[in-house]
Amino acid sequence: MRFAADHVVVKVPATSANLGPGFDSLGLALDLWDEVEVKAVSGPSQVAVRGEGAGQLPLDESHLVLRSAHRALEAVGAPPVNLELKCFNRIPQGKGLGSSAAAVAAGGLIARGLIANPGVLTAGRIFRFTAGFEGHPDNAAPAVFGGATVAWMAGRRPKAAPLSVDPSIQAVVLIPDGVMATSVARSALPVRVPHVDAAFNVSRAALLTHALVSDPSLLFYATEDRIHQPYRAEVMPATTELVASLRAQKLAAVISGAGPAVMVLTTDPDTVPEPSGWRYQRLALASHGGTVARID
Repeated sequence: MRFAADHVVVKVPATSANLGPGFDSLGLALDLWDEVEVKAVSGPSQVAVRGEGAGQLPLDESHLVLRSAHRALEAVGAPPVNLELKCFNRIPQGKGLGSSAAAVAAGGLIARGLIANPGVLTAGRIFRFTAGFEGHPDNAAPAVFGGATVAWMAGRRPKAAPLSVDPSIQAVVLIPDGVMATSVARSALPVRVPHVDAAFNVSRAALLTHALVSDPSLLFYATEDRIHQPYRAEVMPATTELVASLRAQKLAAVISGAGPAVMVLTTDPDTVPEPSGWRYQRLALASHGGTVARID
């Protein structure tokens, strides 16, 4: 596989997964984008980061976008190449808004932009690559395809299907100062849950797909959850308290991904209060996923 370009720009959206009852399956893309400008260089690879994560993320070969790009290029048989990355990050790091999935998807898109036959890296292949790198597909799917998605594993193969979201639905994201590693959030979950709670979540997840597609008035009931958010209260008490406070006001509030950010799905963002100590962002849903453009 030869190269046809040496300068590309990639954009990938933030994502929120779980959405309450849709644990490890439902996700949506948000109109908040990380951007990476990439050049093939003859010297050593270099990384510069502005915005979210600046001064904290690694700037060497361990940087996630760079690792992902090299692995994606290797997967399609491209020769080794050193890259200069200029990252402008808008997605908060470690908050439950899909920053890792965005970084991995960016690497796949970088490879697509550089190679002579980009058709070998279809959106479906980049999704599978991202899900495999990440270990689960719920953030990978909306990062690559955009909109809202249902993701699942068919054996070891990740799958995803799009949902046509009602255009009146928006997201309000509330972001705390603290971070939460996904591994820590998952460690709070039990190995088993009661059958009655599993049945409850099945009904709510089914209702949530209906609410997202055609009846947003049901979002509050459709975002009820019993199988993951209650168990995470101990490791993110402030997040749990905020979700409870918002839901007491009949707002469809959920933990975003593994947290600690909170997301409210609504058709009227003005009804969502701005809590003290939380960064408040109103976001449309992103209708498309990551993109790559070659620069002459």
